[in-house]
Amino acid sequence: MRTWNDTYGSAVNPTTYQLRERQWREQLDRTDGSWFCFVVENRDGQLVGFAKGKSHASDEQPGYSGQLDKIYLLRDYQRLGLGRRLVGHVARRFLDQGISTMVLFGTPQNPCCAFHQALGGERLLAENGEFHGGFKWSDLRKLASACPIEPLQRTA
Repeated sequence: MRTWNDTYGSAVNPTTYQLRERQWREQLDRTDGSWFCFVVENRDGQLVGFAKGKSHASDEQPGYSGQLDKIYLLRDYQRLGLGRRLVGHVARRFLDQGISTMVLFGTPQNPCCAFHQALGGERLLAENGEFHGGFKWSDLRKLASACPIEPLQRTA
């Protein structure tokens, strides 16, 4: 919850701890390989951020097979390049799975919209031209090459 709160701040109404716990328990019970998660810890082994990818199929975004489902970092760890590294790892995992396109759904109030655009994300627009917070990447090879490849691992 803290990573979500630090990412969104007061931009949107926060969800409850109970809801997030239930959602993660349900997700962790799924062992079909349809999702993956990269986690960043600090030197004390505490969670500071994560990114989750999953397969995506939708008539609304035909041709986009991957979804960056979640990406959150604690405020003290933002603007250090960790988000870019997380996105790069997600892109490369999708490429390893034969997936070369990706979408992300969010809210237009998300302060991270500029981050997604800086990584080459194109805004998903509704039929009426409105922006609702989503982004798409049509070439994950390009995204992966723009992101550092250093492993996300704890150092001594």
